[in-house]
Formats: sequence, structure tokens, C-alpha cells
Amino acid sequence: MTQNAHPAIVFFDGSALRIEQIIAIAQGQSRAALSPAPEFRARIQKGADFLDRLLREDGVVYGVTTGYGDSCTVAIPPELMAELPHHLYTYHGCGAGRSLTPVETRAVLACRLASLSQGLSAVSWTLLQQLAHLLEHDILPIIPAEGSVGASGDLTPLSYVAAVLCGEREVLWKGERMPAAEALQRTGAQPLKLRPKEGLALMNGTAVMTALACLAWQRADYVARLACRITAANVVGVAGNAQHFDEILFAAKPHPGQQRVAARIRGDLVAQAPLRNSHRLQDRYSLRCAPHVIGVLEDAQPFFRQLIEGELNSANDNPLIEPDEERVLHGGHFYGGHIAFAMDGLKNAVANVADLLDRQLALLVDTRYSQGLPSNLSAVQGPRQAINHGLKALQISVSAWTAEALKQTMPASVFSRSTECHNQDKVSMGTIAARDALRVLELTEQVVAAMLISARQAVVLRQRVQADMQLGDTLNDWVGDLAQRVALVEEDRALDQDLQRLIADIRAQAWNLYDGA
Repeated sequence: MTQNAHPAIVFFDGSALRIEQIIAIAQGQSRAALSPAPEFRARIQKGADFLDRLLREDGVVYGVTTGYGDSCTVAIPPELMAELPHHLYTYHGCGAGRSLTPVETRAVLACRLASLSQGLSAVSWTLLQQLAHLLEHDILPIIPAEGSVGASGDLTPLSYVAAVLCGEREVLWKGERMPAAEALQRTGAQPLKLRPKEGLALMNGTAVMTALACLAWQRADYVARLACRITAANVVGVAGNAQHFDEILFAAKPHPGQQRVAARIRGDLVAQAPLRNSHRLQDRYSLRCAPHVIGVLEDAQPFFRQLIEGELNSANDNPLIEPDEERVLHGGHFYGGHIAFAMDGLKNAVANVADLLDRQLALLVDTRYSQGLPSNLSAVQGPRQAINHGLKALQISVSAWTAEALKQTMPASVFSRSTECHNQDKVSMGTIAARDALRVLELTEQVVAAMLISARQAVVLRQRVQADMQLGDTLNDWVGDLAQRVALVEEDRALDQDLQRLIADIRAQAWNLYDGA
């Protein structure tokens, strides 16, 4: 996606946000800003004021007047209370693995700002301003991806956000890795001194898993759309039966997403000449049942959206401070079970789409099943056919990527571990599930890129062997667009650079597919 010259502003005031708004902020298409409404600022201040009064009156609040986790029975002396939030992010600085990407990190910051803007966390207006400052100036904390069990939320990765707000650890700013304090100073900000409970408010929540889930949801939606278009091209390539996608047929099985997938494929095939496949009434399942496979993802996506946006628009730290009724509510909203379930389901549905496309490619390259196409979709003609191998190796790579994607579908959410002296004795694994989903999507996008090469190759070769083949305008234009992006594979050549360009196009959502459908 290209950046807008004048990006829209997403205002944070506790109102419901959509996945698309988080994505726009993460990709630099929209700006994040705190709402200027006086009533919003007043609500934030009311929570902070109530907590201050409660502490003056010797109230007992978990994580403020007590230690953290299993240490909740340890009373904190009043003179040490101000240091406690800084100890929280300090001892959680034990992350490992890759660092979150800039896009992922912006999404994390936006998700945490959304939660704290609900006005139930007793944070100061200054803290919200500092979070918004990071987004405004694109100061991105270096956040290790690994180390969260998903309850008490994303403690370890979010400790890197808390530390950066206080001028500690490292950030990425203008393409340069530097100390957080330097980036804050160069953008006119000062390190924060966290108030009571603000360490918990920042860290004791689900912002990392929710951010990754937003990104995964959007990528999965586009994979489903591309899989429909690729399937239509592959039906043409193997001279398949377009009647498998008949509207009356799909009216008999009323899954809306499945019907939508069939309509997309049917629309792509509607204007073509009849295909020669008279000796076989029914195509193999990877073509005939494509709506039934892609349709599972299509039908699940609205449910996954509901779960992700429910989490996005929640106050999910502990305890919550209700400023109107002046109550301290100790609970477990940091538990990421809904995200874990959504991501385990999403990665399963996406991997099945990868498997579907892998099976379609197996038909295209095999002369036993491709209805007259050359072996391995090699486009070379004449004596040089003998030394050229077409897409033989590409099919092997697709099989490898698919197998790895399928291997990743083991649900993370069932692998709860008892941690932290059995205080966190049932945890969600939501962040691991979200990272798994992104890995499955990465592998599936590689499969899709290979299928773009293969589907374009198959259509061109079908037109060679069946001169009366006519494509509908939409499919014809799309194949023509692919021809501008990747050359026909005639003489053997390395395809890795073609694949990388196409993967970048997929992630940039370069094709407008099935608008409104």
C-alpha cells in the first residue's frame, strides 16, 4: 500500500476502533492522536485522581501497595512505592528472539494506547501523551518477539515499551538504532517517571498479541481473495469445469463465505469459451472443492474479527480503576484466550488454503492431469525442450512451504504452562499463537507467489494448445498485469527474485480484488 500524502488521523478517546484503523497506523497511512475533547481528558484525569486519593487514605491496591504476581502478599513501604513501577519493567527485560518489525511495533503502540484510552487504568494524561508521542514521531521500541505466555498479558515484550517511555533501552528512529533517551530528547520529549500503577497499566495487557492478530487478520483476508483468483486461472489452465461454481449449486449449501468464494470464481470464469474436458465430468477436489476450502477462512473471518476487535477495544490490565463509582476491580482481563483461539483457528484455515494451492500446482505440472499442458509447465518449444525443466523445482519448493505451514497448525492455546510460583497457573499462549499465525501466513504468501507464476504460465500455455480459449475481461487483465511483473518461464532461470518481488506485491496488496465481495 502506498502512503497517503495527507494521512487521516485516528483519534483515541475510548471509542471502538476497527482492525483497519490499527493497520493504517501501523503502515504509516494514518496518524494516531489523542482526542482533543475535554471530557476525554477529564475522564483520564478522574481515574488518576481517584487512585491518588485512595493511596492518601491508605487503600490497598494490588501492584501499587503490594508486590507483583505471587508477591501480592508483600506490602510495599510507602517510601518505596514510587520505585515499584520501574522495577516491574526492569526485571521483565528478558525478551529474546527476533525483534518486532516497525509495522508490528506501531500496531503494538496503537493497541496499548487504545486500551489505556478506555479510562479504566488510572494512568496520567502525561503517559498517554508520551505513548502518542512515540507514534507521532515514529520512535519505535526494539521489542523482542519471544517471552510472553499471554497472561498476565504480554509482560516481557511490553516492558520494552514501558522502558522506552522512561528513556531506557533502545529504539529505532529514522532508520537508526539508538538509546531511547536520545530519540526522546531529539523529538522534544523528556523521559517519564511512572506514577503508581502505570507500570502495570502499560505491561499487564494484551497489546502485542492483539497487534499481531490485527496484522494476521488483514493478511489472511487478502490471501483468501488471491486464492479465488488463482483458482479461476487454474481452472482455465487445466481445462476444468466452470459449472462446479454454479450459483444454484451453492445455494444448496448456505455458508455465506463459501458462496462468496464460489461467486468470485464464477465471475472470473463467466465470459470464457467452453473448456475441453468432456471425458471428465468432475474435476479433482483441489479445483472442484476450492470454495469449500477457501470458504472456511471466509466464513471464519467475521468471527475472528469480532474476537480481535473485542480485545482491541477492551481495558485489559489489572486491577481496573473505575473512576465513576470509585471502585478498584481486581480481575484477569490480561488473559488472551480470545486472541489465542482466533489465531489458532486462523492459522489452520490459512494453512488449508496453502495446501489447496499446492495440490492445484501438482495438477498443473503433471501431464497425467493437466489436459495437454507441457510437462512442468515449461514454455520452451523445439529441440531445447529436452534440457529445460520449467517449474519442476518451484513445485518442490511449494510443497516444502506448504508442509511447514501445515506443521505450524498445532494449536498454541492448549499448551498452557503454570508459571510464576503457580500464580499464573493457567495462561493463554495468545502471543505465541499470533506469531505462529504470522509464520503460517508468511509461508502461505510464498506459496501464493509461486502460484502467481504458475497460474499465469498455465493460462498462456492453455491458450497455445486451445486457440479458441477466450478469457473474461477481469481474468484477462489480471493475467496481463502478471505478464508485466514476471516473464514467462521458457529457458530455465532462477525464480527467487521473481518470487521476492511477487511476495512484496502480495504484502502491499497490489491488486484490487473483488471489491465489495
